[in-house]
Amino acid sequence: MVHADASNFAEGVTKEDAYKQVLVQAEGLFIGQRNWVCNLANAASLLWHAYKSMGAPSTEVNWAGFYVLDKSSQEPQLILGPFHGKVACQTIQFGRGVCGTAAQTGTTQLVKDVDAFPGHIACDGDSKSEIVVPILAEQPGDNGERKVVAIIDIDCAVLDGFDDVDKAHLEDLAALLAKSCDW
Repeated sequence: MVHADASNFAEGVTKEDAYKQVLVQAEGLFIGQRNWVCNLANAASLLWHAYKSMGAPSTEVNWAGFYVLDKSSQEPQLILGPFHGKVACQTIQFGRGVCGTAAQTGTTQLVKDVDAFPGHIACDGDSKSEIVVPILAEQPGDNGERKVVAIIDIDCAVLDGFDDVDKAHLEDLAALLAKSCDW
């Protein structure tokens, strides 16, 4: 098998099966690789191809990627990481928009209608719903405390594009990334 085969999903695969494949393929790709850029890039590709293979509304995903903690900033903010989709906002302050809220609170944000979310940042006007999952990892000197090091951000061009199934599996992916990368 070549690495690119990891992105092959059967057409019309169920959401559950697609996410299971994402997790299995990601775990295999991360073996022996701890670089977060490399692992996030492969995870973004896996997610993008998984969504394109599922039925609606998942096929309407128009952005799938990551923002990472911007360690060069004086203020807590995220900076754009690997993704698939249209160009995106480069930085997002903690507490601002869906991504910034997930980063500040350390909790998943499942937004059925982005226009109803206070302070939503419209990087792409086609986005109607969004899910953002924080990646929490221990850092040297944190005494075992897990902190936000990145977020998974997925946008959908239809209202109510995500549910608890997406939430559960993306949180599993976040946990895998947290332990598989040197942040």
